[in-house]
Amino acid sequence: MFLRFKKLDLVTEEQAIPGRSVSMPVADRHTVLGTSLTGPWPSGAEVAVFGMGCFWGAERIFWRLPGVISTSAGYAGGFTENPTYEEVCSGLTGHTEVVQVVYDPAKISFEAILKAFWENHDPTQGMRQGNDVGTQYRSAIYTTTDAQLKTALASRDVFAPVVAKAGLGDITTEIAPLKHYYFAEDYHQQYLSDAKNPNGYCNHGPNGLSCPIGIGNMPAQTSIEAPGTR
Repeated sequence: MFLRFKKLDLVTEEQAIPGRSVSMPVADRHTVLGTSLTGPWPSGAEVAVFGMGCFWGAERIFWRLPGVISTSAGYAGGFTENPTYEEVCSGLTGHTEVVQVVYDPAKISFEAILKAFWENHDPTQGMRQGNDVGTQYRSAIYTTTDAQLKTALASRDVFAPVVAKAGLGDITTEIAPLKHYYFAEDYHQQYLSDAKNPNGYCNHGPNGLSCPIGIGNMPAQTSIEAPGTR
């Protein structure tokens, strides 16, 4: 049993706890979108992974975007293979809570997805997001193509002056190619859907800032209003 605590320093690969070879079992279909949760994905679909604090509210933001095919809650950025939620919360895996986003680039640009990411959390808080504190809540973008990586870095650079002007400090978001993505337990998947916990805990919502990347390609609304939080 691993105790959940507010660990603020990332473990090294040598310090990380061992995992397991068996992947987490999850449902076949997305509770909200009705699409596959695990793939295979339609031809031309692209995948990126985002960490912005608790993955419950983050996943809801992305599944509401037109052009998104599927989303899922999981873990990335660390070392432990196929970790459990308790292990990730212990701070001993190196992972952060993330959302895998599968999208159709013909219907939504990567810039539009990044805009929703930047505008719906505080990317300057380091190892926390709001009242959620620990390495598992750090902000991150993990890309699967060179073009995504270049665009993600550019989005950070154009958003940084906006963030600084607002007095929020430096952006701490980790941006790197995705190494591994591990599914979270099935009860985390689409946690805030109407079929599960529509009034559950969520600390995500518009941060009041506008990321100026790819304005010409932006949908009319990429910031999702958050319900009341507990």
